[in-house]
Amino acid sequence: LFMCMKITMNIQKKFERFFMENKHYFYVLECNDNTLYAGYTNNLEKRVATHNRGKGAKYTKVRIPVKCVYYETFESKQEAMRKEYAFKQLKRSEKLSYIRSKAHEITEE
Repeated sequence: LFMCMKITMNIQKKFERFFMENKHYFYVLECNDNTLYAGYTNNLEKRVATHNRGKGAKYTKVRIPVKCVYYETFESKQEAMRKEYAFKQLKRSEKLSYIRSKAHEITEE
């Protein structure tokens, strides 16, 4: 019985990891100087934490702590990166309007 439970838990962990790793995110961070940083990841919580350790990107490294103020989930990397590119083409005021109209805030890491 114990062995069966252990196998079931391993399968569940692999299943959860598969679905977490196969999500593609476009995300927007607000830096400590109130600037915005947009990016792509397949693990949002880990990526925000990496940014806050000063290891995420040159831009955010000197602007920590950062807070994720917006994200969208996509089925493919290409879709998420397309959204990131389109967002980066917007003026700051347009970016803020877009974020406010959608509002998916997550916890600070």
